[in-house]
Amino acid sequence: MIKINQAVIVEGRYDRKKVENILDTLIIETDGFAIFKNKEKQALIRRLADTRGIVVLTDSDTAGFKIRSFLGSIVPPEKIIHAYVPDILGKEKRKDKPSKENKLGVEGMTAEIILDALDKAGVTCSKSEESHRQPVTKIDLYEDGITGGKNSKAKKALLLKKLDLPERLSTNSLLKLINTFMTYEEYKQIISEI
Repeated sequence: MIKINQAVIVEGRYDRKKVENILDTLIIETDGFAIFKNKEKQALIRRLADTRGIVVLTDSDTAGFKIRSFLGSIVPPEKIIHAYVPDILGKEKRKDKPSKENKLGVEGMTAEIILDALDKAGVTCSKSEESHRQPVTKIDLYEDGITGGKNSKAKKALLLKKLDLPERLSTNSLLKLINTFMTYEEYKQIISEI
């Protein structure tokens, strides 16, 4: 796995799955054009840009450029890096027919092409190493009543509100974000306040 400091913003779940197999970083989906109206996700992307910077890795078709342009309008230019995959004609394996523009998206690119796009954009990559920082785990969430217990849904909602995160965030995404934004001790402090 290749580690980068910035969070990576992709269009959809297949792009995310592709990039997760290559990069050790937080990956956020725009859910296509849904990002235009999703104020919570916009706020999350701005927060990520402020804390660690973001890399936008969208398809090289018209839709990808519209999403890229929108993200560029909500994030200061010094906190965003645009990585571009090349125009390669073809179709993804999971699809019956090619896209409207007959171009492969991020999900159809090889790891080498994605890494080359990041390199050309100036993203610094390194081999992933184990962090010495204590991570917050699913067991912590369970023991703190955030998941799997009586009133856990309400406690999770309080935690999400306290952290200024979207209410529909999955437990796995919540864990990734907690471990991105704060230390174990900071997490425990917030839990004690709930």
